[in-house]
Amino acid sequence: MARARKVGTRRDFMLALLYVKNFAVVEEAEIALGPGLTVVTGETGAGKSLLVDALLLLSGARADAGMVRAGCERAELAAEFDLAALPAARAWLEREELDDDGACRLRRVIRSEGSSRAWINGRPVSLAQLAGLAELLVEIHGQHEHQALLARAHQLELLDAFGALGATAAEARAQALRWRELGARMHKLNGGEDRDARLALLRHELAELDRWALPPAELAELEAAHRRLANAGRLVEGSAGVSEMVDGDGEFAMRRLLGRARGELERLAELDERLLPVIEALDAAGVQLGEAGAALARYAQDLELDPDRYAEVEAHLTRLHDLARRHRVGMPELHARAAALRAELETLEGSGAALEQLQAERARCEQAYAAAAAALSKGRSSAAERLGKAVSALMSELGMAGGRFEVALESAEGAAPDPQGRERCEFLVSANPGQPPRALRKVASGGELARISLAIEVATLGLDVVATMVFDEVDAGIGGAVAEVVGQKLRALGGERQALCVTHLPQVAAQGHAHLRVSKDSDGESTRTLIAALDAGGRRDELARMLGGVEITRETRAHAKQMLDRAQAG
Repeated sequence: MARARKVGTRRDFMLALLYVKNFAVVEEAEIALGPGLTVVTGETGAGKSLLVDALLLLSGARADAGMVRAGCERAELAAEFDLAALPAARAWLEREELDDDGACRLRRVIRSEGSSRAWINGRPVSLAQLAGLAELLVEIHGQHEHQALLARAHQLELLDAFGALGATAAEARAQALRWRELGARMHKLNGGEDRDARLALLRHELAELDRWALPPAELAELEAAHRRLANAGRLVEGSAGVSEMVDGDGEFAMRRLLGRARGELERLAELDERLLPVIEALDAAGVQLGEAGAALARYAQDLELDPDRYAEVEAHLTRLHDLARRHRVGMPELHARAAALRAELETLEGSGAALEQLQAERARCEQAYAAAAAALSKGRSSAAERLGKAVSALMSELGMAGGRFEVALESAEGAAPDPQGRERCEFLVSANPGQPPRALRKVASGGELARISLAIEVATLGLDVVATMVFDEVDAGIGGAVAEVVGQKLRALGGERQALCVTHLPQVAAQGHAHLRVSKDSDGESTRTLIAALDAGGRRDELARMLGGVEITRETRAHAKQMLDRAQAG
């Protein structure tokens, strides 16, 4: 297992741990990574690029069943990142409510039938969320196009950072966003497209609501009156019947039965005084029955049988139902809706002075934007020329003699203030003399793309917000002195960023601050990939293997040691 260690005065490492289980030919591996440049080597077919593939999948790339180790139900991938120097990633986690005391743990499980699930800090997430966070954590350069450097928005950010235009770009963005906000407020004050029509509609709707809408308590009383009036006949008949049952002339009226029971108890109490309390209870019941009978009589006399009043209440409720449907609220909310419309009407009727103030502020904002955008355009033009020359010179050093890098600036469409400024940029590259520059995202050769990306990263060293960079086969198609230069550039990049490089060249491998070797092990029935961190002796032997092939001589080992000592002393 590779252990994190300090490299010079570099900042804290970012990708701290990578874990894979049952992934392709890897049975299980846990790799602890440190700062600086970590190189990954191994024989052809050993699975050197599996670490890159694992990071791609943890960055939201598509998964398929072929990635699961044969005979296993699922593959599991996980990574831990240190966010101490990544405020943008911390802010993203807080915004998505996935933060966990500064931790950043990505996990993905791929099942043998091809489905997959992903987690961030132990909480399930979509692949889009996984990709969104990964863009702030890691860049992958090489045979794949999964890298932020190919996105035009990121290219513009890099150009602004290279030209030290961050403050100017932020000012232009702030003024453009403020200009939009003021426009939205003005539109709202104007009542949309037709202020007069909106005013007329508000007055009409408010008049209706003022006439019909009721506070919740009064609405409840109206609904209760409607129920009472609608059922007045049944209430009269029912209450009269109950009154007769309580205190009527019938033989079985409650008070008559109670009187007979009391008389019988009086005779029995002469024989046993313990029945006297029961007689008192019956007397109390008689009083309550009398009160109940009187109350029912009053209720029946007072009950309204008023068809006109019922029609009036029915019409009021019908109108309220119609208003509630039109305003898309419940009847109890109509009163509050009237208050909201009244506030809007008052604002709209008194918006003249406010509109003038907003118009003046918007004009000042537009002037401030114009000044910031003009300064930004000038700075971008100068920075584009300087960045083009710097990257072109590095391309020559990296084995693409005659290659050319350009930054094309295009005017953004529309006259309104734009948060990104008045232009967009596109990174263009010509890898060979005589070829016209093409968009970086359309460069076909993976090796060329990786080296061009390396040149851009070195030219903009320390300006990229992404702190972990992965280079897969960056040295494809080169050798000799150019390979040594590539290794030196990667090592320099590792001085400012955490870098991971898969390589087959000893000149590049010797430049690493740490070294991982990938090898295959077979028992005749199954094959698995092993990943080991190398010490100084192990590195020397691995470089000797890369230099000498099958037969490793004393001279090969001496050459490997000399190459390693020279690189580490640089």
